[in-house]
Amino acid sequence: MIDTLKTDMKMITAFGSSRILPDDVLFKDVECLAEKIGGCGWHGMVGGHQGMMAAFSHGIRAAGGHVTGVTLEVFPTPPNNTLNEEKRATNFFERMQLLIEQPAAYIVLPGGLGTLAEFAMTWDLLAIKILEPRPLLVYGDCWLPMMDIMKQQLVMSVDHGFESIVYCATHDDVLEVLAKV
Repeated sequence: MIDTLKTDMKMITAFGSSRILPDDVLFKDVECLAEKIGGCGWHGMVGGHQGMMAAFSHGIRAAGGHVTGVTLEVFPTPPNNTLNEEKRATNFFERMQLLIEQPAAYIVLPGGLGTLAEFAMTWDLLAIKILEPRPLLVYGDCWLPMMDIMKQQLVMSVDHGFESIVYCATHDDVLEVLAKV
């Protein structure tokens, strides 16, 4: 098991696609959002790779924040990353444990299957109260239709499961929730 991270920082984990390129409007939006989050005193934790993780890292660092990347040993560290520190996990579950247990909040950015897995695992642990309550923000147009379908189709293990999630349509929505943490 790798060492736990510093706990004296107000930390937010960002989950998101590794496939969004720097010239994409989503990349630039997340970079701007993360800079605002960092400007409010938050530090970031990401999977440490490219795409949304890099955008979030760039933004937090631009605001003077600290960014920890929790990467998998099976993948090389991306060149030119903006991490302050990197923690190398030997497997997916070790990586997820650090990304989920340590932060005071989470933000789920546009993503694919990996992001969906990270979101679902975090959401379930919050809903069944394995984790202490903390904000689980979903950001981006891609999540709203999915949330509607999940509300209609999922058989939830707890009646309050959707209360764990806050949909944020704008940067201001995100900052408003984080200001209360």
